[in-house]
Amino acid sequence: MKTEIRTVATDKAPGAIGPYSQGKIAGGFLYASGQIAIDPATGEMVQGGIEEQTKRVMENIAGLLEAAGVTFADVVKTTCFLADMGDFAVFNGIYGSYFTDKPARSCVAVKELPKGALCEVEIIAYTGE
Repeated sequence: MKTEIRTVATDKAPGAIGPYSQGKIAGGFLYASGQIAIDPATGEMVQGGIEEQTKRVMENIAGLLEAAGVTFADVVKTTCFLADMGDFAVFNGIYGSYFTDKPARSCVAVKELPKGALCEVEIIAYTGE
């Protein structure tokens, strides 16, 4: 029997800027697209450095989790992308204040991110559906 696939969409996270969705729920898991520091209210990147951008990314993730009916405690895996690994300590401090249940994680430095973002985070969360 095939599992139903449900699309997750919310105005509490930026709308997709390409041919993808904010997230999909399938097989009891939410697979969320990577979040960068776009303010969903304005559609613009937040001003400031890694601290401001990381906080915005986490709030965007919070909006997606809420729309899926789950919380940060339900996240089982994250993949984090940093434009500069020199930002890791600041990023990690803010990340840790949201992901207190310590999901599995990968964190890599990349050459660049969309819209000049300094960080991007994608998640997988257990929904139990």
